[in-house]
Amino acid sequence: MSGASSPQKAVTRRGALLLALAVPGAVSAQAAPLARVEVWQDPTCGCCEGWVRHMRAAGFDLAVRKVADVRPVKAANGVPEALWSCHTAVVNGYVIEGHVPAADIWRLLAERPQARGLSAPGMPPSSPGMDIPGTPYEVVLFGAPGGERIWARH
Repeated sequence: MSGASSPQKAVTRRGALLLALAVPGAVSAQAAPLARVEVWQDPTCGCCEGWVRHMRAAGFDLAVRKVADVRPVKAANGVPEALWSCHTAVVNGYVIEGHVPAADIWRLLAERPQARGLSAPGMPPSSPGMDIPGTPYEVVLFGAPGGERIWARH
């Protein structure tokens, strides 16, 4: 994938420890890949701010870009319209669409599947940032050679 960050840079110790807890066999804190996340969001979106807080609490380093229209970012990053949500992010060459939990992203970075990225389509009420418990939802891996597939169920 084009635009991938250098995996040699270290992520925070806290983030690497979370990765090690979330993903059996994950890399150690000293060898963890860079986890800088660029996020594009509407300047007035409160749920996006909630997801940003969730990601920072999980050890990710975020650069937030407030834009009036996120649709061009989604299109430029190859997110299928059926998988769109409110904000779009990029981390280590992967696209993260919407309210994907940090643990799913740490797993993505540990396993490094050949894919475009992950999406929590729409705005699932139980997802990080939305924080209204009780509604199951799925995270979808997209842009993989075999097509879309369920990455996680929450």
